[in-house]
Amino acid sequence: MGAGAIVLVVLLALVIVYREADKPFGFEVEFMSVLVASRADVLTVPALVFNALGGGILSTFVVPAVIVVGLLLWRRPWAAAYFVVAAIASATVTRVIKVIVARPRPEDILVTPDFGSFPSGHSANAALLATALGIIFLRTWIWIAGAVYTLLMMLSRTYLGAHWISDTIGGALVGAGVAVIVWAPFAYQLYREHRLPHRPIWERATSA
Repeated sequence: MGAGAIVLVVLLALVIVYREADKPFGFEVEFMSVLVASRADVLTVPALVFNALGGGILSTFVVPAVIVVGLLLWRRPWAAAYFVVAAIASATVTRVIKVIVARPRPEDILVTPDFGSFPSGHSANAALLATALGIIFLRTWIWIAGAVYTLLMMLSRTYLGAHWISDTIGGALVGAGVAVIVWAPFAYQLYREHRLPHRPIWERATSA
């Protein structure tokens, strides 16, 4: 499944380049026009919050650090290692594809993003986070919350004019695909770790 997602990203990238990297699909232009016409503070403010959460220092360092520290405190070292490797792999794949495709951003943009529109790094980060945490904790509510978060992130990127729809779809496929691919070599250890009874470090120290 993970490899299939990456193959779809490659195929989408080839279609974009073949059609000319700066030429969006017709439905993307229409959808962007609707979102631009409906812009209002009540929508722009939460979109900007998603922009901050999904990129920059927060997404690159703060959020991963909080997750890794939390997993370690909960005595889940294999889960922490898996998340770190998956996050680095996803960021690397996203960056490489951005450089190769070199798709320009939409013109009507409300933020100042980095280079390359395809794939969306914010969408990749959101999908990676949702998929990796879903795999680690195996809880239905985490999968649902992660899916909602990813979809809202994708919508916010288009609303802000930072990406076309295909960019966000490509990003989500990268994040989810990489999370599944990296899970494979960690699968056995993660399963064993999940089956063990866990108590946070501070609770163990108190009982001792």
